[in-house]
Amino acid sequence: MSQSVVIDEPELRHECGVCGVFGHAEAANLTYLGLYAQQHRGQEAAGVTSCDGTLFHTHRGMGRVADVFGPQDIARLEGEHAIGHVRYSTSGASIERNAQPLVIDYQHGGLAMAHNGNLVNAAHLRRYLERQGSIFQTDMDTEVIIHLVARAPGASVEDRLARALREVKGAYTLVALTESRLLGVRDPLGFRPLVLGVIDGAYVLASETCALDLIGADFIRDISPGEMVVISDAGIESYFPFEAQPRRMCVFEYMYFARPDSTLDGINVYQARKAIGRELAREHPVEADVVVPVPDSGVAAAMGYAEESGLPLELGLIRNHYVGRTFIEPQQEIRHFGVKVKLNAVTSVLKGRRVILVDDSIVRGTTSAKIVGMVKASGASEVHMRISAPPTIGPCHYGIDTPDRDQLIAANRTLEGIRDNLGCESLGYLTLEGLYRGMGGRGPGYCDACFSDDYPVTPEEGTPQMSLLREDA
Repeated sequence: MSQSVVIDEPELRHECGVCGVFGHAEAANLTYLGLYAQQHRGQEAAGVTSCDGTLFHTHRGMGRVADVFGPQDIARLEGEHAIGHVRYSTSGASIERNAQPLVIDYQHGGLAMAHNGNLVNAAHLRRYLERQGSIFQTDMDTEVIIHLVARAPGASVEDRLARALREVKGAYTLVALTESRLLGVRDPLGFRPLVLGVIDGAYVLASETCALDLIGADFIRDISPGEMVVISDAGIESYFPFEAQPRRMCVFEYMYFARPDSTLDGINVYQARKAIGRELAREHPVEADVVVPVPDSGVAAAMGYAEESGLPLELGLIRNHYVGRTFIEPQQEIRHFGVKVKLNAVTSVLKGRRVILVDDSIVRGTTSAKIVGMVKASGASEVHMRISAPPTIGPCHYGIDTPDRDQLIAANRTLEGIRDNLGCESLGYLTLEGLYRGMGGRGPGYCDACFSDDYPVTPEEGTPQMSLLREDA
């Protein structure tokens, strides 16, 4: 018999994913596939814009990539150049008019843009632009960039885009398309990833290497922090139009957000997560019988923990991957029905055993408490919680959806208080030093503000903190 639990605390949300293809007869189809590979980065909306050298063609919609696009939609996206976007709304409401790419016609021609990140001075810039007469069609910070480009002086689109981006602060990785160019830009701190590949002589930009793998493109290199690449019929040109700053890649990309089969800035995500799990076992050993990951992002760390501790790894929790946004509830009341369809405990694995549960993070703690309770209800004699990250004590301002500080359990309770709230026999978080040991040392800089309170870019007054966690049923 199995015990089930409803997950009513959403996890940390993914940000967005981008993809672009230049110079391929199936540009739109390859872009669609690139988005499909990056579906984990955003499930609220998807879109692709193509260009045939003169006209732009766009298809966007709410939902996942496979639901938004059919064969007839791809067939209408003509041209050898295309960009695409999968969205989780970190700025702007979850409605269709906020789906990307955004496309405009202005005095220099057409321009399409897709953006991953969050601008911490977007509200200030928007108010300024509105006072100057700009009319906004969406409430996304991406449209702020579009307006700044349209107003910027410059002889070329790359000049105008660089001038516009010098006005913004925060995290941005973006791809932009004109009638004759594909541009990719990574902000000077390099918060979010962007990679370059090639297939059949056509160039590809994507948030992660897993997109290149799916379409059969060869990886060329990562786009560097502060770099702008301009791809045209003449080839690739690289510029560094911004003042150099210390690199601050988001460390959570490696721990949670990126797909395990991706390699970002030279570090394979899967191997990093396993190594982090080994460090967790060294820092927080405990006598137990079995290591159980909280799926899915806790699996690789649990594997590393099990290898280092010499304990068996068992899938004692099974996640249903096919839960949609809504489902028809039975008329008869069923206790905790809303999440019984999401996560299930395997009693035969857990009963009578001392269990180490490995997860990647604890946000508010309500879901972790339910999981611990479920494992105990399945007969586990002890439950020891191990977290492959330091305590989350601060919100993210750079494109990851987290609750405000007063909702973060680690910002408001002691370790013993958290353990008592979860109901487990012991609780251990990985230290920040252990995290970086697992990643091969601190090396190039990372943003770890959610753990350390060291924010590399301070939000300006009037820029609200994102607070978009939904209370899903």
